[in-house]
Amino acid sequence: MFDPFKPFTAAEFQVKFATEAWERDGAAALRRTVFCGEQGLFAGDDRDAIDTHAIPIVALSLWGVAADGVVGTVRIHEAEPGTWWGSRLAVAEDYRHVGTLGASLIRLAVSSAHARGCRRFLAHVQSQNALLFRRLRWRTLEEIELVGRPHHLMEADLAYYPPFAAAETGFLAFPRRAA
Repeated sequence: MFDPFKPFTAAEFQVKFATEAWERDGAAALRRTVFCGEQGLFAGDDRDAIDTHAIPIVALSLWGVAADGVVGTVRIHEAEPGTWWGSRLAVAEDYRHVGTLGASLIRLAVSSAHARGCRRFLAHVQSQNALLFRRLRWRTLEEIELVGRPHHLMEADLAYYPPFAAAETGFLAFPRRAA
Protein backbone atom coordinates (compact mmCIF):
# COMPACT_ATOMS: atom_id res chain seq x y z
CA MET A 1 0.00 0.00 0.00
CA PHE A 2 2.73 2.48 0.93
CA ASP A 3 5.98 2.73 -0.95
CA PRO A 4 8.98 2.08 1.29
CA PHE A 5 11.07 5.13 2.04
CA LYS A 6 14.67 5.60 2.93
CA PRO A 7 15.52 6.39 6.56
CA PHE A 8 16.22 10.04 7.33
CA THR A 9 19.81 11.21 7.11
CA ALA A 10 20.78 14.76 7.92
CA ALA A 11 21.45 17.24 5.13
CA GLU A 12 24.24 19.01 7.01
CA PHE A 13 26.84 18.23 9.60
CA GLN A 14 29.07 20.06 12.05
CA VAL A 15 32.66 18.78 12.15
CA LYS A 16 34.43 19.88 15.33
CA PHE A 17 36.47 18.91 18.35
CA ALA A 18 34.37 16.87 20.79
CA THR A 19 33.89 19.44 23.58
CA GLU A 20 30.89 17.96 25.38
CA ALA A 21 30.69 14.69 27.32
CA TRP A 22 27.89 13.34 25.08
CA GLU A 23 30.07 14.00 22.00
CA ARG A 24 33.02 12.12 23.51
CA ASP A 25 30.71 9.29 24.60
CA GLY A 26 29.17 9.16 21.11
CA ALA A 27 32.61 9.02 19.49
CA ALA A 28 33.67 6.16 21.79
CA ALA A 29 30.43 4.26 21.09
CA LEU A 30 30.84 4.69 17.33
CA ARG A 31 34.43 3.46 17.49
CA ARG A 32 33.33 0.36 19.45
CA THR A 33 30.60 -0.32 16.90
CA VAL A 34 32.96 -0.02 13.92
CA PHE A 35 36.25 -1.44 15.20
CA CYS A 36 34.94 -4.06 17.64
CA GLY A 37 31.52 -5.00 16.30
CA GLU A 38 31.74 -4.60 12.53
CA GLN A 39 35.43 -5.22 11.88
CA GLY A 40 36.29 -7.43 14.85
CA LEU A 41 39.69 -5.76 15.27
CA PHE A 42 39.41 -5.46 19.05
CA ALA A 43 37.51 -7.42 21.70
CA GLY A 44 35.01 -5.32 23.63
CA ASP A 45 36.70 -1.91 23.39
CA ASP A 46 39.24 -0.22 21.13
CA ARG A 47 40.45 2.34 23.67
CA ASP A 48 44.19 2.45 24.32
CA ALA A 49 46.80 4.63 26.03
CA ILE A 50 46.58 7.24 23.24
CA ASP A 51 43.03 8.06 24.32
CA THR A 52 44.36 9.60 27.55
CA HIS A 53 45.82 12.53 25.60
CA ALA A 54 44.22 12.38 22.13
CA ILE A 55 41.79 15.03 20.91
CA PRO A 56 38.56 13.43 19.64
CA ILE A 57 36.93 15.02 16.60
CA VAL A 58 33.30 14.37 15.69
CA ALA A 59 30.92 14.82 12.79
CA LEU A 60 27.52 15.69 14.23
CA SER A 61 24.32 15.27 12.25
CA LEU A 62 22.23 18.42 12.49
CA TRP A 63 18.47 18.56 12.86
CA GLY A 64 17.79 22.18 12.00
CA VAL A 65 20.27 24.06 14.15
CA ALA A 66 20.56 21.39 16.87
CA ALA A 67 23.07 18.56 16.93
CA ASP A 68 21.32 15.20 16.71
CA GLY A 69 24.10 12.64 17.14
CA VAL A 70 27.68 11.58 16.42
CA VAL A 71 27.89 10.03 12.94
CA GLY A 72 31.66 10.22 12.41
CA THR A 73 34.83 10.47 14.45
CA VAL A 74 38.62 10.52 14.37
CA ARG A 75 41.23 11.29 17.01
CA ILE A 76 44.50 13.20 16.81
CA HIS A 77 47.50 13.47 19.09
CA GLU A 78 50.99 14.92 19.13
CA ALA A 79 53.44 12.03 19.53
CA GLU A 80 56.50 14.27 19.71
CA PRO A 81 56.99 18.00 19.13
CA GLY A 82 55.74 18.81 15.63
CA THR A 83 54.71 15.23 14.75
CA TRP A 84 50.99 14.51 14.94
CA TRP A 85 49.05 11.32 14.28
CA GLY A 86 45.46 10.67 13.31
CA SER A 87 43.72 7.40 14.11
CA ARG A 88 40.41 5.58 14.59
CA LEU A 89 38.58 7.27 11.70
CA ALA A 90 35.03 5.90 11.67
CA VAL A 91 31.71 6.81 10.03
CA ALA A 92 28.39 5.31 11.12
CA GLU A 93 27.09 2.69 8.71
CA ASP A 94 23.89 4.63 7.93
CA TYR A 95 26.02 7.63 6.87
CA ARG A 96 28.67 5.96 4.72
CA HIS A 97 26.60 6.72 1.61
CA VAL A 98 26.92 10.44 2.38
CA GLY A 99 29.94 11.76 0.51
CA THR A 100 32.65 13.85 2.18
CA LEU A 101 32.10 12.95 5.86
CA GLY A 102 35.38 11.04 6.11
CA ALA A 103 37.18 13.71 4.07
CA SER A 104 35.78 16.46 6.31
CA LEU A 105 36.99 14.67 9.44
CA ILE A 106 40.44 14.24 7.88
CA ARG A 107 40.51 17.92 6.84
CA LEU A 108 39.77 19.15 10.37
CA ALA A 109 42.21 16.65 11.90
CA VAL A 110 45.16 17.79 9.80
CA SER A 111 44.28 21.50 9.62
CA SER A 112 43.73 21.82 13.38
CA ALA A 113 47.01 20.03 14.12
CA HIS A 114 48.70 22.31 11.57
CA ALA A 115 47.41 25.33 13.55
CA ARG A 116 48.97 23.81 16.69
CA GLY A 117 52.47 23.56 15.24
CA CYS A 118 52.28 20.31 13.28
CA ARG A 119 55.19 19.89 10.86
CA ARG A 120 54.39 16.26 10.02
CA PHE A 121 51.04 14.44 10.13
CA LEU A 122 50.92 10.63 9.93
CA ALA A 123 48.33 7.86 10.08
CA HIS A 124 48.10 4.10 9.77
CA VAL A 125 45.36 3.66 7.18
CA GLN A 126 43.58 0.40 6.41
CA SER A 127 44.51 -0.60 2.86
CA GLN A 128 40.94 -0.38 1.57
CA ASN A 129 40.92 3.33 2.56
CA ALA A 130 44.32 4.30 1.13
CA LEU A 131 42.80 5.56 -2.15
CA LEU A 132 40.63 8.08 -0.27
CA PHE A 133 43.70 9.40 1.52
CA ARG A 134 45.70 9.60 -1.73
CA ARG A 135 42.89 11.70 -3.22
CA LEU A 136 43.24 13.99 -0.20
CA ARG A 137 46.95 14.51 -0.88
CA TRP A 138 48.48 11.87 1.35
CA ARG A 139 51.32 9.57 0.31
CA THR A 140 52.17 6.05 1.36
CA LEU A 141 55.49 5.72 3.18
CA GLU A 142 55.25 1.94 3.59
CA GLU A 143 52.79 -0.93 3.67
CA ILE A 144 52.57 -2.83 6.95
CA GLU A 145 50.31 -5.21 8.87
CA LEU A 146 48.54 -4.05 12.04
CA VAL A 147 46.00 -6.00 14.10
CA GLY A 148 46.07 -8.71 11.44
CA ARG A 149 45.11 -6.39 8.57
CA PRO A 150 47.08 -4.67 5.80
CA HIS A 151 47.66 -0.97 6.43
CA HIS A 152 49.54 1.91 4.83
CA LEU A 153 51.70 4.22 6.90
CA MET A 154 50.72 7.52 5.25
CA GLU A 155 51.75 11.17 5.50
CA ALA A 156 49.62 14.23 4.73
CA ASP A 157 50.79 17.02 2.42
CA LEU A 158 50.51 19.89 4.90
CA ALA A 159 50.52 22.46 2.08
CA TYR A 160 47.04 21.16 1.17
CA TYR A 161 45.74 21.68 4.74
CA PRO A 162 45.97 25.32 5.84
CA PRO A 163 46.04 25.90 9.60
CA PHE A 164 42.55 26.08 11.15
CA ALA A 165 42.49 27.36 14.73
CA ALA A 166 38.72 27.33 15.41
CA ALA A 167 38.44 23.56 15.78
CA GLU A 168 36.30 23.73 18.93
CA THR A 169 33.46 25.16 16.82
CA GLY A 170 34.67 23.59 13.58
CA PHE A 171 32.77 24.02 10.34
CA LEU A 172 29.58 22.97 8.63
CA ALA A 173 29.73 20.29 5.97
CA PHE A 174 27.07 19.95 3.31
CA PRO A 175 27.92 16.55 1.85
CA ARG A 176 27.06 15.39 -1.60
CA ARG A 177 25.01 12.23 -1.76
CA ALA A 178 26.63 9.21 -3.32
CA ALA A 179 24.59 7.64 -6.11
